[in-house]
Amino acid sequence: MTPSTIELAPTREDHRIARLAALAIALSLMEAVIPSPLPGVKPGIANIVTLVVLVRYGFGAAVWVSLLRVVAGSLMLGSFLSPSFILSLSGAVASLAMLRLAIRLPDSRFGPVSLSILAAFAHIAGQLAVVRAWLIPHDGLLYLVPAFSAAALLFGTANGLVAARLLKGPTTS
Repeated sequence: MTPSTIELAPTREDHRIARLAALAIALSLMEAVIPSPLPGVKPGIANIVTLVVLVRYGFGAAVWVSLLRVVAGSLMLGSFLSPSFILSLSGAVASLAMLRLAIRLPDSRFGPVSLSILAAFAHIAGQLAVVRAWLIPHDGLLYLVPAFSAAALLFGTANGLVAARLLKGPTTS
């Protein structure tokens, strides 16, 4: 008896997701070398790609791009399954959940900027929840909420503006 093989033919959508995930991974790796004024505060420029994918290609494609970025980026940075990976994954999952909720609201009129701000706040909330439950189980952590919220508002707005600008350009397949 010979073992059987399954051949999967990649679709055009698979190629698109791979290209967009590669772009998001590259941005994530570039961001990893930027010094941070406060641990855990980064601009999240790879999330611009996720926003553009969400608006142009739908939620499913955005999930693939975001999760591929987190996993592949952590593998490349050598942080896979480390606390930073868990925090990155929890932030990505929380922001994806918020984006899903926002786009499913009846008569949703959220644009790229408001979606980006919502996702940034959800990202921070997801990470802080994991830090509080797992790494620093102390209420003193809550003193950081204003600084993280300010960063979420600033970077969420900036990333949303960039995404909105990119969405005005031609679509690529």
